[in-house]
Amino acid sequence: MEIIQVVGFGLIATVLILVVKEQKPMFAFLIAAGTGILIFLMLIGKIDSVISMLERLARSSGMDMIYFKTVLKIIGIAYIAEFGAQIVRDAGQESIAAKIEMAGKVLIMVLALPIIGIIIETILKLMPA
Repeated sequence: MEIIQVVGFGLIATVLILVVKEQKPMFAFLIAAGTGILIFLMLIGKIDSVISMLERLARSSGMDMIYFKTVLKIIGIAYIAEFGAQIVRDAGQESIAAKIEMAGKVLIMVLALPIIGIIIETILKLMPA
């Protein structure tokens, strides 16, 4: 059960951070950031298998792969922006975290525009003239 490993690792890191935080706040932050990165690395294999399965489903449905890749990029941006913002929040920089989230939202909108345009075109074709 991977979740037990992840939770156990997170709890150990949390206790370690609480012990170190009083004396060396910078080390506590590094432990928190490192823990987040290691948990992410633990999940890479699972993420890859999910992406492979979704890709097979997209291919079998006849979906244009450009849209699938765009959706994957959007999901990736959302996760990376959230991860980065949480690390920055751990360092006590709420305003920078908010800017990272805003940048993620803007980049998602830029990638989504072509898909939104195609959806609107499709709807207009379905509507009677």
